[in-house]
Amino acid sequence: MYLDLALLAGCALLFSCVAGRIEKSSITGPIVFILFGFLIGPLGLDWLSLEVKANTLKFLAELTLALVLFIDAATVDLKVLRRESTIPVRMLLIGLPLTLLFGFGTGVAFFNELSLIEVALLATILAPTDAALGQAVLKNESVPANLRQGLNVESGLNDGICVPILFVFLALAVGGSDHGSGDHLALMLLAEELGIGLLVGVVLVLLTVYMIRYARSRDWLTHTWIQIPVIALAITCFATAQYVGGSGFIAAFCGGLLFGHLLRNHREEFLRAAEGTGDTFALITWVLFGAAVVGHSIGNLTWAIVGYSILSLTIIRMLPIFVSLLGSGTPTEAKWFLGWFGPRGLASVVFAVIVINENLPHGDTITTTVSVTVVLSIVLHGITANPWARRWGNKNKQ
Repeated sequence: MYLDLALLAGCALLFSCVAGRIEKSSITGPIVFILFGFLIGPLGLDWLSLEVKANTLKFLAELTLALVLFIDAATVDLKVLRRESTIPVRMLLIGLPLTLLFGFGTGVAFFNELSLIEVALLATILAPTDAALGQAVLKNESVPANLRQGLNVESGLNDGICVPILFVFLALAVGGSDHGSGDHLALMLLAEELGIGLLVGVVLVLLTVYMIRYARSRDWLTHTWIQIPVIALAITCFATAQYVGGSGFIAAFCGGLLFGHLLRNHREEFLRAAEGTGDTFALITWVLFGAAVVGHSIGNLTWAIVGYSILSLTIIRMLPIFVSLLGSGTPTEAKWFLGWFGPRGLASVVFAVIVINENLPHGDTITTTVSVTVVLSIVLHGITANPWARRWGNKNKQ
């Protein structure tokens, strides 16, 4: 146990000292963390004695994703978003359904052994994107603000939208449902996940903001404890929504939007410590993912899995986004840019672990395909983020 703790803490310590240098290069934090996890895992030096069970990884990934979603949402400029809402709305209402359809059709062609429901599950798992892996783009002011806000909002909401879809297919895969037809179940779950998640996020944030303002007016906020509210509120939103039957991810993202808007004049001091905590959670998640999942997936690799993973990051994502933005006035390069920067990360990992727990007949194929796609995404999106962002900066200077 102590060796595991030393390895994880040592990795965080070393990376914290060189993070600024790495962020300016083509290497990203998740690339380093996954390689480190693989190195100390059972297929490497086998130093990690920690038994990473599916539930443990799922729980850690969920908390990390909720915290990252809340923080990313709190940094959104709602004035820009209201003015430039066309991009995220089109990507969510047109691009996401088309991505699911393209992923399903391609999966049917590539995986003869998978049932149609299992293919649908795979397409759903790989549809949501991860804002945390696109930080090099989202925080680079060389990229136009409307594109950055569009990607941030899309990645914050598409995983919450995919949650009820995933559970519908899971219910059908494990033997159907007692709740009626699939269409009825999908609509019911979608309404519950989105509605309850939104309500929980709004109510908890309104109460918290009132308490913070009251405490500030009486000078009760201390330098030490002002670092806690965002972390605690993000987890409270997520856990409460999950407990009452809603989407914790929707609660975290919508709560973050509202929190950042209501405390926009003071949000920097609240978010500063939370961002470091979120990065630390992500570091541990990726190290365990590299040790427990990536190593296990290597033995199951096939050409079909590799081919589908590559298409998932390119045609299956990029073409639907391009189509969704036709007629929006978005430049052609911006359409391809938005389509490419849809990295797969924590949401796909969480969804894959949920599927693992159901012991589906071809669960290993699904898990391996997700693992390969996520790893390829981390590498390819990591090495292309800064160069393409610099290209936007050079164009803006001309």
